[in-house]
Amino acid sequence: MRPGFPSEVAPEEQPAVSGFEVRRRHFPPVMEFYAPGLKRWETSEWKPTNPRRFLPVSVTGRGCALQCDHCRAKVLEGMLALPPGESLFQLARRLRKEGTEGLLVSGGSTRTGGVPLLPHLRDVQRIRMELGMRVVVHSGFVSPEVAVALARAGVDGVMLDVIGADQTIREVYHLDRTVSDVERSLALLAEAGLRIIPHIVLGLHYGRFLGEYRALDLVVRYPVSTLVLVVLVPLSGTPMADLPPPPRHEVAEFFGAARAALPRTPINLGCARPMADTKAVLDRAAVDQGLNGIAYPAEGVVDYARSRGLEPRFYEFCCSLAWSAEEDGEVTASR
Repeated sequence: MRPGFPSEVAPEEQPAVSGFEVRRRHFPPVMEFYAPGLKRWETSEWKPTNPRRFLPVSVTGRGCALQCDHCRAKVLEGMLALPPGESLFQLARRLRKEGTEGLLVSGGSTRTGGVPLLPHLRDVQRIRMELGMRVVVHSGFVSPEVAVALARAGVDGVMLDVIGADQTIREVYHLDRTVSDVERSLALLAEAGLRIIPHIVLGLHYGRFLGEYRALDLVVRYPVSTLVLVVLVPLSGTPMADLPPPPRHEVAEFFGAARAALPRTPINLGCARPMADTKAVLDRAAVDQGLNGIAYPAEGVVDYARSRGLEPRFYEFCCSLAWSAEEDGEVTASR
């Protein structure tokens, strides 16, 4: 058995069924590709038509109390900062006029590990009802009060990093919390009837696997909408800047383990992963291991999916909204 994932059957005990075959049994032959407006991006296989269709907003601007070792608030630099004196609704109304149809509401963390969303949730409700926009939030750890408020606001989904090692929470996130607190957040979100979109960061503990399989074991226990897998990207200006990302073969193996553990749940490869050759290798592994979707696919991966009998579909929103793909329709690729 892999450490930290007691419910998993050891590799030598598993039936010889590939992740791709598991996927084929439970899903139609479709591969979904996503390009939210987090950055400007295109390949020869797909050029999005509206980069502003789905945008991320930080309610804390560039501020974050934790300064985690893998991020140091660098991720916030790629988000729209909520301007001082402007409400989230006012910002959303302006963006809606510019062609934005959905928002990821996120931000830096408080000292206790949560994003300060409560002051903005009435605006979220108005954004959904009056502007007709989709809104997903990144919550961090949640309290009962926050879970209930998220449900009342009618958010389309809640993204939560699921960390499977106390040591990672303590050393990387600088939090005096435990894996039990992560599970409690999952339980609170489930009890509130919210659509849960857990994220697992592979290689989060300074480029090596530590709690990923335990995190997967937690996810399996709850009614999640979509599991999103991302891979550590060593960022300049952080304590992990000079570290290598986790080995490709370990990442690909985890893709297969996730597919086996959640045979009927959509699993997507999210935005964050190493670039260049590693990205191409991991994207092909995502196809081979039976994942359902890929954000910002590497050059050639769309055709690779076709070569494996999968019909590509293209969406200009966050892969956490995979459940809404049928409602929003597909975007034609530029070839």
